[in-house]
Amino acid sequence: MNILDRIVSDKRKEVSLKKSVISISQFEQSELFNRGNNSLAEALRNSNTGIIAEHKRRSPSKSTINQNTNVGQVAKEYENAGVCGMSVLTDIKYFGGSLEDLILARACVRMPLLRKEFIIDEYQIIEAKAHGADVILLIAAILSSEEIKRYSELAKSLNLDVLLEVHNEKELHKSLMPSIDMLGVNNRNLKTFDVDLKTSKDLSKLIPDEFVKVSESGISSIEAIQDLKQFGYQGFLIGENFMKTDNPGKSATAFIKKLN
Repeated sequence: MNILDRIVSDKRKEVSLKKSVISISQFEQSELFNRGNNSLAEALRNSNTGIIAEHKRRSPSKSTINQNTNVGQVAKEYENAGVCGMSVLTDIKYFGGSLEDLILARACVRMPLLRKEFIIDEYQIIEAKAHGADVILLIAAILSSEEIKRYSELAKSLNLDVLLEVHNEKELHKSLMPSIDMLGVNNRNLKTFDVDLKTSKDLSKLIPDEFVKVSESGISSIEAIQDLKQFGYQGFLIGENFMKTDNPGKSATAFIKKLN
């Protein structure tokens, strides 16, 4: 069993337990459930930089990245740096994140927030809305085409943006549907964790123009972004490059100033 299979297996157990404790009706009574959406897709379309900065404490590939951050402070500093949005890891076992991180970030900023999670159930989408997310991530590698359609249409009914992540041509072809806002190409192989920006370049020509193109993972330089922009990418998800420093917000500020 590879790492992705293990994560999904554990996630199914986690969601099953949560469903026995907290009902969907409780989520729907959340103060955040009826808030308006701040569209990440629109922010990326209207941005010169397209940076989506991530809050990630650790990962299966790198173990500890940064355990000493205050997510609310990082969120404020990212927003002040001029990022288009923030990705918040909410998986606790493998990434050290939580839904509390999402709520704390939401309390501190107005910019679009992406719930970065391994979504395998409608329950998690409603949960994301109730905790202040503007965007959800769907991973084609772990979902059928029917699930992608069902989950993305539910997200749109809740006024959430949808970022659909693919790793290859097969995943891309099963994911092209009107309920997707952004198509993200993950340059990291989730089975081996090897990274190659060529993945984004190769798949770019297969992504229709109506989708905002987002390149994910392995982006650590201005040159990489300038190169990927030539392939039509408008969004660039950057996680470890900022988070591995002592001050992620300061690092993002310096990076964006240089990019501009």
